[in-house]
Amino acid sequence: MDVVMKLGASSAVVIFTKSSCCISHSIETLIRSFGANPTVYELDTHPNGKQLEKALIELGCQPSVPAIFIGKELVGGANEIMSLNVRGKLKQLLIGANAIWV
Repeated sequence: MDVVMKLGASSAVVIFTKSSCCISHSIETLIRSFGANPTVYELDTHPNGKQLEKALIELGCQPSVPAIFIGKELVGGANEIMSLNVRGKLKQLLIGANAIWV
């Protein structure tokens, strides 16, 4: 879990994904549409991907991907990101994490 938390805190926006996950791709596209440049870890191609996925599940990510960290905090998965976006709060969260500037 410590490795996941360190990676999650390594950038303003971090997305844990799998290359074959269309929902992960959609979430990444949404975040990029605000002008953010997330760090993306594809678990199916990462050398420690299995361990990272296990740690994400232990942190409560169900399913394990996508898992999104914003401002060094685990925000959650696709449902949480979409909910924030629909409520107009995703942009403010990205600004607060210095992922984008307005």
